[in-house]
Amino acid sequence: MTIKQDDTRSKQRFVVLGTGFFLLFITMFFSISTGAVHVSFPEITSVFMGAMDGEAYRIIYLLRLPRTIVAGLVGANLALAGCILQGVLRNPLADPGIIGVSSGAGLFAMLLMVLVPEQTILVPVAAFLGAVLATGIVFLLSWERGINPLRMILAGVAVAAFFGGGMSALMIFFPDRIQGTVAWMAGGFQGRSWNHVRLLLPYSVLGTVGTMFFYKQLNALQLGDEVAVGVGISVKRTRVILIVASALLAASAVSVAGLLGFVGLIVPHIVRLLVGSDHEYLLPCTAVYGAILVMGADTVARTVFNPLEIPVGIFMAFLGAPFFLYLLRKGKHK
Repeated sequence: MTIKQDDTRSKQRFVVLGTGFFLLFITMFFSISTGAVHVSFPEITSVFMGAMDGEAYRIIYLLRLPRTIVAGLVGANLALAGCILQGVLRNPLADPGIIGVSSGAGLFAMLLMVLVPEQTILVPVAAFLGAVLATGIVFLLSWERGINPLRMILAGVAVAAFFGGGMSALMIFFPDRIQGTVAWMAGGFQGRSWNHVRLLLPYSVLGTVGTMFFYKQLNALQLGDEVAVGVGISVKRTRVILIVASALLAASAVSVAGLLGFVGLIVPHIVRLLVGSDHEYLLPCTAVYGAILVMGADTVARTVFNPLEIPVGIFMAFLGAPFFLYLLRKGKHK
């Protein structure tokens, strides 16, 4: 009976993952084809087959395809970062935006863009340093014989407010240099090009592949520190590695997309309902569905009020804030 249940569960997980890849393809197609100028399926096919001339080629290859790829990578990175933090901290409310990681990354990235604009290639590095600093501060403030979940959320809110104040200060002190950062702070993908893909891809691959090797450690941490130590896992070292990986993923996404919140909160919860808490399946499914969510949200945000384009960060805020309040209320009742 147990073997049959395990087989059914495994099949269900593979179905969820396969469905995710199918939906990812469909979402990518709609993202490329939908816009001020509609692009048909034959035109998209011809471009992917090698056609390098005409209006369709310029729209797809130079505008929509790199933007779609960036949105997918950002969604996967933020969703994975949230999934890692929730696993490491054993807290369903952990998210790069909520606990201040994104704000730290945003402040350091903005500092570089405002003070040294010619060094934009180093924006992901600066964002990573800010994310690590914010994470360290939150840990110090929330530590009480271990991570206290409520203290962590409160500390994260305070840290996010502090770094947000820093970004506001930069806008006041350097009003002549912030034109390019205002839209970035709202979170969005307008004007993203192949340069942004090349900037984001190495960090995405490094963080994603590295995280996938730690699914067993994440599963053990779910059972408590004593169990993890009992199976031979160095809890402190594993936590540090995984938190650094989550900071790298979140920082790379913030450096390209700006302050895009709630992706790391929404996606892991929904995927966990579908595949369970085994990170061997949870991590890849989270990455795929995170990419689907952000690509879909970006498509809606730039087309629903056409020709006006809404920053996808605003769209995600309206979607994610009620979800966060629902989780908070649910946790209070428990």
